[in-house]
Amino acid sequence: MVEQMNADLVFEGGGMKGIGLVGALAVLEEHGYVAQRRAGSSAGAIVAALHAAGYSAAELYETLLEVDFTRFLDTDWVDRIPLAGVPLSIVFELGIYEGDAFEEWMADKLAFKGVRTFADLRRGDAGDDPRFHHSLQVVVSDVTTHEMLVLPLDAERKLGIDPDELSVAAAVRASMSIPVFFEPKRMTDPRDKREHILVDGGMLSNFPVWVFDTDEPRWPTFGLLLVEASTRSAISKGITDTAAFGLRSIPAVDYAISLVQTMVEAHDRLYVEQSDFARTIPIETLGVGTTEFALPRERRETLYASGRRAAEKLLPFDFEAYLAAFRAGHTSRRDSVRAAMRGTA
Repeated sequence: MVEQMNADLVFEGGGMKGIGLVGALAVLEEHGYVAQRRAGSSAGAIVAALHAAGYSAAELYETLLEVDFTRFLDTDWVDRIPLAGVPLSIVFELGIYEGDAFEEWMADKLAFKGVRTFADLRRGDAGDDPRFHHSLQVVVSDVTTHEMLVLPLDAERKLGIDPDELSVAAAVRASMSIPVFFEPKRMTDPRDKREHILVDGGMLSNFPVWVFDTDEPRWPTFGLLLVEASTRSAISKGITDTAAFGLRSIPAVDYAISLVQTMVEAHDRLYVEQSDFARTIPIETLGVGTTEFALPRERRETLYASGRRAAEKLLPFDFEAYLAAFRAGHTSRRDSVRAAMRGTA
């Protein structure tokens, strides 16, 4: 019988590449790791939320093999105006696709496991640290206030919403809202009626491996990272072709989406490249694109297998050796990245 061990899991965002996360998650489960807390951005938030709700890696794999992702590319009447629809949608709605179909699907999947708000993911043994009060944290970018939010941690302080009353599906919908590609999620602070425009968490932290860090961790935090064969090649990937999604290809739109994807994929590379991947599972994404929503079944299976191979290389994991080698004189990963970006590290 496999020994059961606690772990926290952090999932990187990456759109369709997120299928690889499930392969790595399956291997972690097979080695006896039981997730206590999960965090993620974008696609990582999707996997984290469904796993926190009670879906096993096997159930997630079956779901991701069968679901038609193109159903999430929902449009309204503005988008369907000949020639002018896409530009008008971007200008007036701030995105091409509505995002409603995804949020409804996510809400249904969560409800099937009895999860609707973060109250359903509250932990009974969390202690005093609010980061640990819920089994899920979702990273989003607030373009209204120009800051990163971790939900539900920042829900009350930043949005005026009781953390336990925040919809899990709404938080995930915000985190997966690739700017220009999807319309942002809008939430209104009831205290001052200010509307917050929330988009892809990866804009500010696509790999929030720091979110559960403490000076004296009781169990490991594994980061599940999506990479190309060369990390740097992922940062310079080509432009998305909007024609692939039934849209008239518009160079300016392609360019804007490409800029956003580059920002999302590159943002946390500073931390990753200065680390030795001691607790990171780097999953090769095999050329799959972030917005490749029509990904065929066989490529999904191959990406899942890539995630499995990556996790098998890391495990078994010697947590005590990790603590001795890397946690002495611990400082916040977030602080080290900020210092490096300011040139003061």
